[in-house]
Amino acid sequence: MSDAPTAASDDPEVSELRARAEGGDRDAVDELVELAGERGLLGELRRLAASGSSDAADQLVELAGERGDFDELQRMSDGGNATATDELIQLATEHERVDVLRRLAARGDVTAAEQLDELTAG
Repeated sequence: MSDAPTAASDDPEVSELRARAEGGDRDAVDELVELAGERGLLGELRRLAASGSSDAADQLVELAGERGDFDELQRMSDGGNATATDELIQLATEHERVDVLRRLAARGDVTAAEQLDELTAG
C-alpha cells in the first residue's frame, strides 16, 4: 500500500473524486474517504482531515492503528484528536511503549498515566 503522492494524483478515479469534493460535492468527499481508506492513501486522508472531514480523520486513525504507526497517531494526538490519543494509548500499552505513555501522561492524560502505572508496577 504505497502512499506516494503520484500514485493518488495519477489515479483518474481519485482525481475525479477530488475535483468533485473540492467543488463542494459531499457525496464525493464520502466516496473519496472510502476509496483512500481502502487503498491506504494516507496523504489523501490527511488532506481531507485537514479540510475538516471527521470521517477522513477517523479512517486515518484506524489505518494508523492497524499499521502500528506511532508517528501518525502522535501527530494527530498532538493536534487534539482524542480518538488518535485513545488509539495511541492502546497501541503503546500493547507494545509496552512506556516512552509514549510517559509523554501522554506528562501532558495530563489520566488514561495514559493509569496504563503507565500498570506497566511499570510489576
